[in-house]
Amino acid sequence: MTAVIRRARPGDEAEITAMIYELATFERAAEQCTVTETQMRTALFGPDPTAHAHIAEVGGRIAAGAVWYLSFSTWDGQAGIYLEDLFVRPTFRRRGLARALMRELASVCVANGYSRLTWAVLDWNVDAIALYDEIGATPLREWISYRVSGPSLAELAESG
Repeated sequence: MTAVIRRARPGDEAEITAMIYELATFERAAEQCTVTETQMRTALFGPDPTAHAHIAEVGGRIAAGAVWYLSFSTWDGQAGIYLEDLFVRPTFRRRGLARALMRELASVCVANGYSRLTWAVLDWNVDAIALYDEIGATPLREWISYRVSGPSLAELAESG
């Protein structure tokens, strides 16, 4: 069956949210995932969207998705895409859907003059790493990702 890659549209938020939970389970962090369909609907389709998504459909079923947002490079002076989540449902893996979604996001970058497509991958996800190596991505090994969230975020905000 042929895959159709398209922008997410209102009504897709239930499947997108479900895939986010499926990804959280795959990444062994389901207990940290608290997103709701309402939050995703607002983030993707509200009056001031903060995220975007693309969907891969196979036989009319949503088989994979990519959730992304715009970033900005001060060095390039241009926007780019930060790919937050890329997930292919297990029964649809090994069909080129992840590659097709990456190709579509690269096309969005080129069409809009964005200078980069960036993402992170867990170091144990060897299948994803193999794909990223295949498509010519460069691991940024010299960079260490940091995050502040939850109580630490609140404490930082309140610190004087």
